[in-house]
Amino acid sequence: MRILSLDTGSSSLKFTLYDVQGTACAPVFSDELVDLDSSWNAQTVIEKVWSACGLAAAAADAAGHRIVFGGPEHRGPMRATPGLLDEIERYVPIEPLHLRSALDVIYEVARRIRDLPQVLCFDTAFHRSMPPIAKRFPLPGDIDPIVQRYGFHGLSYEYVVAHVREASIGRVVIAHLGNGASLAALANGMPIDTTMGFSPLGGLMMGTRPGDLDPGVLLYLLRSGYDAASLTELLNRRCGLAGVSGSTSSMQALLAAAATDARAAQAVDLFVYQLTKHIGGMIAALGGLDTLIFTGGIGEHAQPIRSRVEQALAYARCRTMVVRTDENLMIARHTAAMLASTGASR
Repeated sequence: MRILSLDTGSSSLKFTLYDVQGTACAPVFSDELVDLDSSWNAQTVIEKVWSACGLAAAAADAAGHRIVFGGPEHRGPMRATPGLLDEIERYVPIEPLHLRSALDVIYEVARRIRDLPQVLCFDTAFHRSMPPIAKRFPLPGDIDPIVQRYGFHGLSYEYVVAHVREASIGRVVIAHLGNGASLAALANGMPIDTTMGFSPLGGLMMGTRPGDLDPGVLLYLLRSGYDAASLTELLNRRCGLAGVSGSTSSMQALLAAAATDARAAQAVDLFVYQLTKHIGGMIAALGGLDTLIFTGGIGEHAQPIRSRVEQALAYARCRTMVVRTDENLMIARHTAAMLASTGASR
């Protein structure tokens, strides 16, 4: 069986074609399309995927997709149906940065191969078993119940837990640090809390997103002339490392420039400060810490960031690990398992 995993971002698409034999998923071809902001078009993007994979993509037996937001009900992968896709369409205003692109990719794949099974793998599903107190915002009861804390990067956390079996024992904080960044606290393998809440804008400072903000900041900006569209642009693309540095969201570039560029140094310092503070919150939720795991682009490759965080957390007396995450592999595993359980095939 061949499964095409598609991880659609706001301006990128990571894709891997797998040969699946039983529980083993062997990559046949893998690549990433980046910097698609001004040229995002599902038909063009999927044409590039097909071209990159050669004829193999058209011969895939199924496609699996990362869906960033799955709402309050979905606790696991689901086969794409018109009804389910209509439901996800209703969530686009909540998470427009990723969902619109992901849905358009699903429709384009279906247009090219009409009977191809497609499976949706929700990033929010991993956190659905968090304690109710961790999902609640301090809002009145007449607010739409869809407004709650969900958590994101679930496929990455799920992969890390499966890869590092020790993560299922004791108190663990996983730091997924990339252009998007979040933390997850786990006790004996079960999610206890996470830093992202209702959307991927919350929690830690990120590459172009601010993380948590005083709501008064948003009210002030609205009174100052911003509207929903301009706030969406500001919060998704002009904040975080890029906003503070005034130059780039690349941690590698900022670390290289920090010695001579005060704004680059400030961006790095603020990232480390916020990261350490949020890890402290996860430790409090867990009542202690046994293992801290770094993953994601920054977590895996920015050793100076890890060192500074480890120094700041010396009091915790925990072990630290670095794990290379693989969300596409997680998507392929879920897709294969669903096809096997339902007997679905093309």
